Amino acid sequence: MAVNKKNIMTRYFFVILLFGLTGIAVVVKAAVIMFAERDYWHEVADRFVKENVAIPPTRGNILSSDGKLMASSLPEYRIYMDFLAGGEKKDTLLMNHLDEICEGLHRIFPDQSAASFKAHLLKGRRQGSRNYLIYPKRISYIQYKEVKKLPVFDMNRFAGGFHELAYNQRKKPFGSLAARTLGDVYPDASQGAKNGIELAFDSLLKGKDGITRRQKVKNRYLNLVEIPPVDGYDVISTIDVDIQDICEKALIDKLQEINGTVGVVALMEVATGEVKAIVNMTRGSDGKYYEIRNNAISDMQEPGSTFKTASIMVALEDGKITPNDVVDTGNGVMPMYGRQMRDHNWRRGGYQKLDVTQIMMVSSNIGVSYLIDKHYSNDPQKFVDGLKRMSLDQPLHLQIAGEGKPNIRGPQERYFAKTTLPWMSIGYETQIPPLNTLTFYNAIANNGIMVKPKFVKGIARDGEMVEEYPTEIINPAICSQRTLGQIREILEKVVSEGLAKPAGSKQFHVSGKTGTAQISQGAAGYKSGTVNYLVSFCGYFPSEAPKYSCIVAIQKPGLPASGGLMAGSVFGRIAERVYARDLRLDIRNAIDSTSVVIPDVKPGQLVEARQVLEALKVPTQIPFRTRKGEEVWGVAYHSTENVRLEDQQIANDQVPDVIGMGAKDAVYLLESKGLKVSLSGVGKVRKQSLAQGTAIRKGQTISIQLQ
Repeated sequence: MAVNKKNIMTRYFFVILLFGLTGIAVVVKAAVIMFAERDYWHEVADRFVKENVAIPPTRGNILSSDGKLMASSLPEYRIYMDFLAGGEKKDTLLMNHLDEICEGLHRIFPDQSAASFKAHLLKGRRQGSRNYLIYPKRISYIQYKEVKKLPVFDMNRFAGGFHELAYNQRKKPFGSLAARTLGDVYPDASQGAKNGIELAFDSLLKGKDGITRRQKVKNRYLNLVEIPPVDGYDVISTIDVDIQDICEKALIDKLQEINGTVGVVALMEVATGEVKAIVNMTRGSDGKYYEIRNNAISDMQEPGSTFKTASIMVALEDGKITPNDVVDTGNGVMPMYGRQMRDHNWRRGGYQKLDVTQIMMVSSNIGVSYLIDKHYSNDPQKFVDGLKRMSLDQPLHLQIAGEGKPNIRGPQERYFAKTTLPWMSIGYETQIPPLNTLTFYNAIANNGIMVKPKFVKGIARDGEMVEEYPTEIINPAICSQRTLGQIREILEKVVSEGLAKPAGSKQFHVSGKTGTAQISQGAAGYKSGTVNYLVSFCGYFPSEAPKYSCIVAIQKPGLPASGGLMAGSVFGRIAERVYARDLRLDIRNAIDSTSVVIPDVKPGQLVEARQVLEALKVPTQIPFRTRKGEEVWGVAYHSTENVRLEDQQIANDQVPDVIGMGAKDAVYLLESKGLKVSLSGVGKVRKQSLAQGTAIRKGQTISIQLQ
């Protein structure tokens, strides 16, 4: 049979053409999937398979020394819509409920109208967006829960399309209190912390990520946690909120009074070195004061007359002088190597003859510089060695970053002229951060033992202390007991009889030293334009058994400038309030130890109050009943025999009365009503900006003042 070659070639051609077209179709489809539909198929894959997805942990809290919350992570959200999820059924449901959804969004976010929300959502629907931002700002957890109640948005992500992106926003309940010491974190949690305790203890605070995967179980897809996240540790700081508030208020009041530009207060516990308060205030362009940088640990400035204590101690320790040695300071002006050394009262004729104690009492520049130059001019290194013996040249190696290193020059270094020694002795030509000066005075108060300042007491988890940081000794003895006794007697007289009287108190004795120094303008020296001054006072109280040491340092433009009147008065105000706060009366002298004390109970959550009263075995009248988990709000009435708790009805659409409540109850109650809360002060609520019974508008801000 003859073979028809033409038919065979035709068949081959069609077979090859079919395979070619099939190959082209496969390549085109692959290209479409790889490029045009890439995002879609990624989304589909994410629905069914998610391997090793990180679960972020909750960042740990920073607490005050008495357990108050100073920095915490609270959830915030951005909300999105996937218009392609759920298919036509979801789209029909969305359009049927669109007006209701937009009215609900307007109620939750009153800054945008329902019409604008409707136009915005319709635009996203036309675009077919899979990740469409519904509201431009981050929202609170309470707002997020309200949005989730709306139609369509209450469905799961793959059926309804509503989804969110959660953030852990760092909040400071006490506002600016110790803000720079606590530090800040970056908005992107993966970048960690910026500064302060947040940065120093970032590795402990941030915790460890967990891991989850997606798996199909009985026709349902579940997120299964392979490794749970480990939340961060809590950091227990040494800061005492009440003392911090006392220090901040006293400093800001004085800064406003004298037009100060920068102010610093640091207060330490003598025996432990725990920093109970640290305030750093800088005047902004609007005239208000803000915590911008941690000046107390970083400012490298000439300390002025507070340094005279160290100079006199070196001479006392070396046996060069005694407290009774006399210097003739003349009319307040003394030439020294071609320069004029002046006392502050030189225009009034000077102090004439003064002994060492009186030199310190009136802060005579001539008296100190004359003594140091007389005994050390031939061997200035011996004087510098004496300062180093007291560890004044050593960095503190603090728990937080940013500290400056003291700069005390020696005769082997450049620019150590004949005038350097006398001017160094009164606090010039030397740079020491305020906290280093405080550490030195704290050592005098602590029987000569110099301890390292401490900002963090320990690390805790679930309320249990995991690690405590012990007190570290920098120098076990900065001087002999003889010198220590002499300088402590001198410093007490500086306050009780000298220029530092404003730092004193009628209730207890205070010891310390004033300082008033011109601030160098760099290359221009001290005579360029308006002269700026650093006024300071550093000391401790009570003198006989010191518990606290404190430094106050204020920078201000021009005269008048007085360390005693300005910085000393701030110290005195702080010392009296801290001392009064620490007074403890023996309760056994006030009541019969066998009786039950009827405590004062704040208005607020009565279920919690009842639990505490029952635990304390306080007689209680409770005329209401509660189910497990139910919240009951109300007030307490006291008698000599018991506490009566009475519940009150809280209207859902009206501002409640939170006067008298603690901050925790007040904030919780107001935010549960959809209000944003701004609070100030410490204690219980004394004033609220929106009156009780006012109609609530969701998202409205209410200010509450604590006292």
